[in-house]
Amino acid sequence: LLLICAVAPATGFQPLAGALRGFSPVTRAQAGPGARMRPAVGRPLGLSMASSGAVDPEVSKRPLTKLRFIQHKTEAFWFYRYLSIVYDYIVNPGHWTDDMRVAALEPANIGPDMDVVDVGGGTGFCTIGILQAGATASRLVLMDQSPHQLAKARAKDALKGVSIIEGDAEELPFETDSKDRYVSAGSIEYWPEPQRGICESYRILKPGGQACMIGPVLPTNPISRFFADSWMLFPTEAEYLDWFDKAGFEDVKMTRIGPSWYHGVRRHGLIMGCSVTGTKKTAGAAKLEMGPKIEARDENSRPKNTLANIMRLLLGTTAGFYYFLVPVYMFLKHLLILPLSLVWKDAHKKLM
Repeated sequence: LLLICAVAPATGFQPLAGALRGFSPVTRAQAGPGARMRPAVGRPLGLSMASSGAVDPEVSKRPLTKLRFIQHKTEAFWFYRYLSIVYDYIVNPGHWTDDMRVAALEPANIGPDMDVVDVGGGTGFCTIGILQAGATASRLVLMDQSPHQLAKARAKDALKGVSIIEGDAEELPFETDSKDRYVSAGSIEYWPEPQRGICESYRILKPGGQACMIGPVLPTNPISRFFADSWMLFPTEAEYLDWFDKAGFEDVKMTRIGPSWYHGVRRHGLIMGCSVTGTKKTAGAAKLEMGPKIEARDENSRPKNTLANIMRLLLGTTAGFYYFLVPVYMFLKHLLILPLSLVWKDAHKKLM
């Protein structure tokens, strides 16, 4: 890592620079002045808020222009080339459970008479949840840039009748004002330009349509934050709200989600940590005009700099492995405290 830090300026390893910047904790102020906590039945606490229209100054210490190791289209392509083999067996159980999916999709108010798109739907876990929430298969599109993930989705009987296509989240292949609901879960962390992707979600929605963005949240624990920022994009809650506000969404709300055995702990960050919804009120494109794309989607995903791409992939995957261990650690901690919770009801809350 020290060697890579030394040669980063010469080889274009900009992501590491962002990963090694100061570890300032996320404050409650970053959730926006309208934040209020409310109990959510049968799941972790929810957070409902109005967009503040501005990002807290602390966010500027994590420049989004310094992309993380896997926050690139080529690296993400190859990362999922191999992760797709075991994705449903090792990712979902620890980070994206059935209960979390229900809680995350509930604010989207999905119905049977709606045209819905699931962007970055991967193997189709979220897409199945969209169907269970009330969507009609013939009016639902699952889109992802990874053919390997989509191959897993096409093999699932639960997704029969769903249109499954390849595509770029930052350049959606749909007409303006054509969809009733836009859903994206566990995809934004790989987008080189999250603001562009959210502007695209605004563009394709009909007036009155809703976008539902489900994704990770930034850790406050210094060690977890280092690995998170080395791996991929973990936005703050304020960044999500700012992106939605700049795109033109109104009635923006956020619901916090997380595995039940975390008991609301968020200091290590979460790969699936929040569900943000917003409503499009006016027809047409997003109110924010974006310039040229940072990265164009390569249909063949051929790296321009093989050595740099391979090293980013290896380093990013190594950092990501930390987040396969975190839920195991949290689950074991939950089990250790469980006997004490029988006589002390706040044991998990106080000791996790």
